[in-house]
Amino acid sequence: MKKLIHVLTIVCGILGVTAQDVVAGDPNNNLLRKSLPDRWTYTADIEQTLPDSDDWWKKFNDPLLDSLIASGISNNFNVLTAISRMKIADAQIKQAASGFYPNIGVSAAYENMRSAGAMRGSDVPSSNSSYFSLGANMQWEIDVFGKIAAGVKAKKSLYHVSRADYVATMVSLSAEIATYYFNLRTFQRQLYITKEHLASQERVVTIAKSRFEAGLVSKLDVAQALTVYYSTEAAIPQLEYSIRQAQNAIAVLIGAYPEELAQRLESGGQTLPEYHQLIPAGVPADLLRRRPDIVAAESEVAAYAAQLGVAKKDFLPTLSLQGTIGVAAHKAGDLFKDNSLQYSIAPTLSWTLFDGFARKYAVSEAREQMKIGIESYNLTVMTAVQEVDNAIIAYMTALRAIDSYTNVIKQSDESFNLSVDLYREGLTPFTNVVDAQINSLTYANSIINAKGQALVDLVNLYKALGGSPTK
Repeated sequence: MKKLIHVLTIVCGILGVTAQDVVAGDPNNNLLRKSLPDRWTYTADIEQTLPDSDDWWKKFNDPLLDSLIASGISNNFNVLTAISRMKIADAQIKQAASGFYPNIGVSAAYENMRSAGAMRGSDVPSSNSSYFSLGANMQWEIDVFGKIAAGVKAKKSLYHVSRADYVATMVSLSAEIATYYFNLRTFQRQLYITKEHLASQERVVTIAKSRFEAGLVSKLDVAQALTVYYSTEAAIPQLEYSIRQAQNAIAVLIGAYPEELAQRLESGGQTLPEYHQLIPAGVPADLLRRRPDIVAAESEVAAYAAQLGVAKKDFLPTLSLQGTIGVAAHKAGDLFKDNSLQYSIAPTLSWTLFDGFARKYAVSEAREQMKIGIESYNLTVMTAVQEVDNAIIAYMTALRAIDSYTNVIKQSDESFNLSVDLYREGLTPFTNVVDAQINSLTYANSIINAKGQALVDLVNLYKALGGSPTK
C-alpha cells in the first residue's frame, strides 16, 4: 500500500495535482464572499422576527384565499412538473448507487461449429463440434477510492436542487394566487365604491334638475351634473373587465376553468382583507435557510464539488472483479455431470497512466465550474437581500400612503357634503359640487389602490423571505 501511495504521489505530481487533493477532494465551507448585514436597511426601529408559520397567507384570515392556494398546490401544472423532476432526481440517485452492487446475469446457449481442416493441411479433414452451455456471470467494480460514492453524493446534491426548485415553485405559485386575488378584491371594491358614488351623483342630478325646473339655475348645472354621472358610469365596464381578467388568471393558476370559479369569486368583494401586519423580516442571515433559490444555489455548489471529486478520482486505479460459472456439454443430458462444470474468476486492477492530459483538464473544468457555482451563490444571496429590502420599503411606503389618503378622504367627504348643502341653499356655484364629486371618487379609488398595493407588497415580502407551503 505504501508503494501504491508513493507511485500515486509521483504520478499526481507530474499531472499538476497533489495526492492529498486527489484523495481528500476540495471542500469549500465558506461560500459567502461578504458577510450578511445584521439588519435590513429600513427596519432600524422595528423588531424583526421570523414568521411563526410558512402558511403566511392564513394571516389574512380569508378562507377563500386559503382554499384557492390549497387547490393551486394540488392542481397547478408547474407544481406537478416540479414534483416529476424531483422524482427523476431521486431515481438518478438510486441509479448512481446501483454502482455499489455487482452486475449479475445468466446465459444459455447452443453452439454448432465446423473447423476447416485445410487450415492445418491440404489433406486434413474438417471437423464438426457442438455443445450446450448454461451459466451465470458477474461483474463488479469495487469502490476502493470512493469514485462511485462521490457520484452518488453529486446526485444527492442535484436532488436537493430539484427539491428547492419544487419549493420555489410553490412559493411563487402561492404568491401569484394571492396577488391576483388581492387585485381582484381591489377591483371589486372599486366597483362597489363607484356604484355608491354613482347613486350619490344621481341624487345631485335630481337636485340640479329640481333647481333648474324651479328657475333658480340654468340648464348648465344639469349638464354638468349629468357629465359627472355619465363619466362615473363609463368607468364601470373597465372595472368589470379587470375583475374578469383577475378571475381568469386565478383559474389558470389553480388548474380550473373560469366558469368553475366565477360564483365563488363574486362574493366578498365589498371589503379588503386586513393589510396592516407586523413585518416578519427576521435577520438577513435567516434567508440562508428559508429562500429556496439560495438553498438550490448552495446545493448546486455541493454538486459541483462532488463532480470535482469524481474528476480527481479518475487519476486513481480501478479495481474490478469479473467471474463466470456454469456448465457445458456436447449433449444436453450431460450438462449437470461432474465434468461439465466450468468457471473463471478475474480480479483486475486497471490504471490509466497517460491519456494526453485529458483528466487534468477535466479537473480544471470541474474546478472552474465549481467557482462559477460559488459566484452564482453569492449573487443569489445579494439579490435576495435586495428583494427583501425593496419589499419592506414598498410595504412601509404603502402604509404611509394609506394614512395620508385617510386624512384626505375625511376632508374630501366633508367638502362634498358642504358643497351640496350650500348649493341646495343657493349659496355656492355648482362647479364646487362638481369638483367635490370628482375629488371624492378619485380619492376613494386612491385609498383603495393603496390598500390593495399594501396587500400585494406584503405578499411580495413573504415571497422574498422564502415563505412556502408546509406540504
